[in-house]
Amino acid sequence: MPLSAADLVARARSQIRECTASQLQALPSGVALIDVREPAEFASGHLPGAVNIPRGMLEFEIAAHPAVANVTDPALADRQRQIVVYCLGGGRAALAAVALQELGFSDVQSIQGGLRACVEAGLALTTHGG
Repeated sequence: MPLSAADLVARARSQIRECTASQLQALPSGVALIDVREPAEFASGHLPGAVNIPRGMLEFEIAAHPAVANVTDPALADRQRQIVVYCLGGGRAALAAVALQELGFSDVQSIQGGLRACVEAGLALTTHGG
């Protein structure tokens, strides 16, 4: 029986760690914050300091794949660095967290409830840079 997108996300959530918006605020500086939404979504508002790497490009950016001009994002250069990924509701981020773990990143988590939960918790958004 084929799996649905919801099934894939549920399976991913069982394999990753998630933090709440409140826990995100307590994380130490130096955490790589990766927004895996599409560029237009990112431009409409994102967490300050976040780097935009769309979910569809994540694995390629990590490996400096020719599809992204052989450039690895600095946020992904250290596989021991603490990484927090998020999207709008948490599904794409859960899938991205699993992919990062499978690629050897040892300290990955996603934000439970995604950007929506952050907004509900009163976290500020920005439309400037990363």
